[in-house]
Amino acid sequence: MEPVEINAGTYYLRQLRADRHIDDRPALMEAFADPTHRKYVLNYRLRTLDEATEYVTLRAAQWAGDERCSWAIAEPTSGRLLGEVGLRELDLDKAYAEATVWVHPAERGKGIATTSLNAALRFGFGGLGLTEVSYRYEESNAASAIVAERCGFTLIGPEDDRAPTGERLIRWHRTS
Repeated sequence: MEPVEINAGTYYLRQLRADRHIDDRPALMEAFADPTHRKYVLNYRLRTLDEATEYVTLRAAQWAGDERCSWAIAEPTSGRLLGEVGLRELDLDKAYAEATVWVHPAERGKGIATTSLNAALRFGFGGLGLTEVSYRYEESNAASAIVAERCGFTLIGPEDDRAPTGERLIRWHRTS
């Protein structure tokens, strides 16, 4: 699948980039260095430009392999990276994905996650033909609970398995 750009109103969603026009790597490194971000995202460490380059390359490969749709949430006039939203665990045969979103620490509390996740969900349900999307987060992540509710997910409840952090995972569900 080729990456798709989405007009999300106040923001636009585009592929992560590291080229001569737009370089998301410094903002990625800042976000991934944030203690709150590190608390919930344990499987990636972006401490160097090389690690950030690998992350951008990975997201492009996941698009190409139909594994994950991942968008940089960008400020529309400058293209500055504000966060990332995605549909992971993508299974087009089963019409299923799991939603993810994070926002750069300097941009939190502005409604960016809700706006961008709603845009990604519209693409998933309309453009990809998904019929079911789930959303999970660690129990202490109150911001994610607010995003799930504002994006029209229905609370399923805690999962049996715990997150790598040791916390209970809370699952939400949305259908087309």
